[in-house]
Amino acid sequence: MLPAHLRNLASTGGEVELHVQGQATQRSVLDALEARYPVLRGTIRDHDTQRRRPFVRFFACERDLSHEPPDTPLPEPVATGAEPFMVVGAMAGG
Repeated sequence: MLPAHLRNLASTGGEVELHVQGQATQRSVLDALEARYPVLRGTIRDHDTQRRRPFVRFFACERDLSHEPPDTPLPEPVATGAEPFMVVGAMAGG
């Protein structure tokens, strides 16, 4: 699942379904997302460092995965497609 502004940028309707080769990790999911929607390159991760952009968070199975290493396997329900991997735009301020 992507925030509305990224869905608009990529011209997607709602959830984006991806098929990932090998183990499902943050890196492999984001690689597949950027391969399918090249316009999203650099919006979620920095071009050079591949690190998550500030104010972008990753959630799955009611857990914040934002600070997990990018090659950590995602929870099984996400890997099988039963649960979404969510990219969320964080808000700053009070």
